[in-house]
Parts: sequence; structure tokens; C-alpha cells
Amino acid sequence: MKSDPHPSSFSVAATRWLAVGSLVGLIVLGLAWEMWLAPLRPGGSWLALKVLPLVVPLAGLMKNRMYTYRWVSLMVWLYFTEGVVRAWSDTSGVSQLLALAEVLLCLTLFTACALHVRLRLRRAATPRPLQIPVP
Repeated sequence: MKSDPHPSSFSVAATRWLAVGSLVGLIVLGLAWEMWLAPLRPGGSWLALKVLPLVVPLAGLMKNRMYTYRWVSLMVWLYFTEGVVRAWSDTSGVSQLLALAEVLLCLTLFTACALHVRLRLRRAATPRPLQIPVP
């Protein structure tokens, strides 16, 4: 099966919104987890500040900046690691489920960013037919 040499605008837009959605999901999950759902300390913990680095790339993804997609796909592995460690080591069943949700969101974000970059690079490399404006 051959891959499409001209990725559609729909594919690029879908990976963009999947990346933005999973990033927002990670932010919401991190805040809810550490403040209400299963905080380390009753009443919430300072660990909720872990979502601040996730807020930084949100504007770049919304503005469709290629550089942001590249470095977010590397940064997300820190949150993936946290999710794996907490899924394995936490004793609370709720916390383990939240950690697995974090792992899933991280994998989704990484996949969306990697596909987005790949599709945009392929799209930029393919020659376009010359369009001459008609007066």
C-alpha cells in the first residue's frame, strides 16, 4: 500500500487538533488529579504546578508552529515517565487509573505531534503544479 504523496489538509488539521486536545487533556488531568481526584495531601498539593510547563507550548500549537510540535514531542516523555512510575507504584486505585490516563494522553500527544510534523514536511517537499492567475 502506497502512502499518499500529498497529505490532505484534513490530515494535517486532524493531527493538529489531536495534539492540542491531548495537551489540554493533560493539563486538565494534572490539575484535577493533584487538586481534587487523588491529591498526595488532603486539600490538594503543590504538585499541581507540574502542569505549568504544559501551558507554555499551548500557544505555539494553536498558532501551528512547527518548532513547538518538535519540542513538545520530546517534553511529553517526562510526563509519560511520571505516569508509568505512578501507575506502577501508587497504592491508590484511583491514582493508578489517573496515571494510566496520563500515559494514554502522552502517547496520543506524541503520536499526533510526530504525524503532524511528518505530514507537514511531506507536504512542503512535494512539488505543486504552477498556478497562473487568470486576469
